[in-house]
Amino acid sequence: MVRIYGNRQIKTLPGLQTRPTTARVREALFNRWQHHLQGCHWLDLCAGFGSMGAEALCREAAVVYGIEQAGEACRIIRQNWQSVARPAQTFQVLRGDVVKRLAKLQSQSFDRIYFDPPYDGGLYGAVLDAISTHNLLKATGELAVEHRPKQQFPIPTTLQICHTSIYGNTALTFFQISQLA
Repeated sequence: MVRIYGNRQIKTLPGLQTRPTTARVREALFNRWQHHLQGCHWLDLCAGFGSMGAEALCREAAVVYGIEQAGEACRIIRQNWQSVARPAQTFQVLRGDVVKRLAKLQSQSFDRIYFDPPYDGGLYGAVLDAISTHNLLKATGELAVEHRPKQQFPIPTTLQICHTSIYGNTALTFFQISQLA
């Protein structure tokens, strides 16, 4: 079990199938985005057991989507989000390959996108390209990418880095739509 906003407990997966975002990183992210969550549309990529989406729901996001490859993880995410969602909030958990699923979301756009892939999964470039190609990030939105502090990955010219923070073995890099694109 993991505790999130409001001292709520959510379920986790046993073993090493998912790598949860640490409480310190979660707190830093939500401190940065705290004034932008009420009524927002949130996208959680490589959602694990759904702690980030659950936290967004607890902080009054209106719509939360999550994409996760593992079937058992999707079941846990649905349970966790159902336990914290209010009747006016909506959420959807999509199972499958994150890049393919992003292509099917092209009619959507999101205020906040959180991307926490397996660090060695080779997903960074393809996912950032898909977010950019399908215009999934709103012009006033922000994308947070979790990675190793010295890890490098390709960044589409349509995105620009606006902030990076390092928390021990974890870094968060924040992106916005490039004004030059």
